[in-house]
Formats: sequence, C-alpha cells, structure tokens
Amino acid sequence: MAPARPRNTGKTVCVMDASSRLGAALVDGLLARGYTVHAASFGRAYVRAGDMAMASQWNDGNRVALFRSDPLDYHSIAAAVRGCSGVFYTFDHDSYDEFMVEVEVRAAHNVLEACAQAEAVERVVFTSSVTAVIWKENRKFTEDVHERDWSEPTFCKKFKLWHALSKTLSEKTAWALAMDRGVNMVSVNAGLILAGPELSPSNPYLKGAPEMYEDGVLVAVELELLVDAHICIFESSDAFGRYLCFNRAICRPEDAVKLAQMLSPSTPNPPRSDELRVIQERIHSRKLNKLMLEFGDGLQVA
Repeated sequence: MAPARPRNTGKTVCVMDASSRLGAALVDGLLARGYTVHAASFGRAYVRAGDMAMASQWNDGNRVALFRSDPLDYHSIAAAVRGCSGVFYTFDHDSYDEFMVEVEVRAAHNVLEACAQAEAVERVVFTSSVTAVIWKENRKFTEDVHERDWSEPTFCKKFKLWHALSKTLSEKTAWALAMDRGVNMVSVNAGLILAGPELSPSNPYLKGAPEMYEDGVLVAVELELLVDAHICIFESSDAFGRYLCFNRAICRPEDAVKLAQMLSPSTPNPPRSDELRVIQERIHSRKLNKLMLEFGDGLQVA
C-alpha cells in the first residue's frame, strides 16, 4: 500500500465487522490516516474464529474503542455507530447457505437503520461483492458488466449460489433503506480478496469459478487496494453509487494456474491449464480508477 498521508481529521468512524480480515485492515488504515475508530466486532457465530484475535493488536487506547456487536441485535449496532461521522460496514463468513443469507440481509437492515437514526453519520461505505453483479440467466449474451448490473436472485437460488444471493439481497436491502431514509451510502463491490487463510478453494466467493472464468468476470483484489478504495470513497465528495473494485482479472490460462497455486500453495504439482483458453475481460473498474486518480492523496490506484 502506498503510504497514506496522515490527515489528523479529528473524525470518529466505525468499522464493522472489525474482526474480519478486511475490517481489521480498515482499522489499521484509518488509524494511520488520523481517525479515531470504533472497532465493532461481531460475535464468534458470524466471523472467522482465526480473525478474532486481531482486535488485540490496536494498542492506541486514545483512538480505538472496542465494541462487541451482534448483527441481529440493532441496539448493539447502534451503540457502536453512535457519535461516528462515517461507518465502514463489511460482513463475511466461512460458508454460506440459506440461513446465512437471512442473517446477512437482517444485519444490513439493522446497520442502515442504526445509521439513519444516528445524527452524526455523514456517509456509509458498504462492502458488497462482484458476485452481486455478475450472475444472471442471459449473462453470456449481454455486453460488458458494469456497476448498474445486478445478479438475479432467482438464478442464484436455482444454482445455490448462496454467497452471491446473500451479497445481492443484503446490498439491495441497504440501498432501499438508504434511499428511503436519506442515508448517504456508497457501495464497494469487491473481487476475491487475495489475503488471509480464507484464500482457499473453499472460499464461498469461488462457487461457480469455472463459469466466471469463461464469462471473463473472474477478478480479484489485493487487500491494500481494497482498503485504500474504501478510504478514498469515504473521503471523496465526488463518490456516489456502486464501485467495482479489483486489480487482477483472471483471463489467461497462466492467470488461472497462478490463482490455483495461491489457493492451494501446498499442492506439489501445479494444475494443468491445457483445456483453458484466453478469455476477453468483460468487467472493468474504470469508475473507481478515475475516482482514485482524481483524489490521489497517497492512495494507490488499481
């Protein structure tokens, strides 16, 4: 990550869920930027157990306040958000099913309702996923994928794409409430995050990965860029709507082999790519690249 210039903003922001890989990195980035942070961690039932210990790394007691929130408990969320001018919200889980879809949708509703009730909140940066954009019945016959596209819930249910369904419905829920209640919200639709032990073949993002490759929409993002994108989107007055966020497109056989090796580094022999062909990339992050180039200020660009 390019060194973020300290701003000494004096602002207080909330990061939720701070015990996730992205959440913990956001706390680090925001502290380096000069913010005071409410680091709100969800209960163990909803987060990766290996990340829970990360909250102990912040020893700046003056600028970090730790909160334990439950995604299904509105009051615990409201307590963490209270007094914050910004909220960075992310939800992730090791595995997804129909139950987890309901949990994530309810959590998104609770977070946006708490933000609507909190007078100090100026902007919500809502982390979603590329999987909330790419899955639809006629996807092979459409033009390039853009921020305006949405995955189709019926298609996701039909093929049990639970991660995609969860991200689609939770983001739609958040947008509906934000527009109804006048909350300034911007979403980040991220590719596969290239960091942490969750980068494995079992990552729920990768359900349907062969089809993503063939469709030219299999993309990934380095954690450092994703953090910088969130901070840029929060600080830039020009940010609006949805932003696709990735800096790696897997469109060539050698790209697919490299990703497979990252997912399974202990595998002695690299996977074969004989049956793969070069695919034209059909998804772009131009909107985010333009915003970050114009914003600058020590933040990296894809």
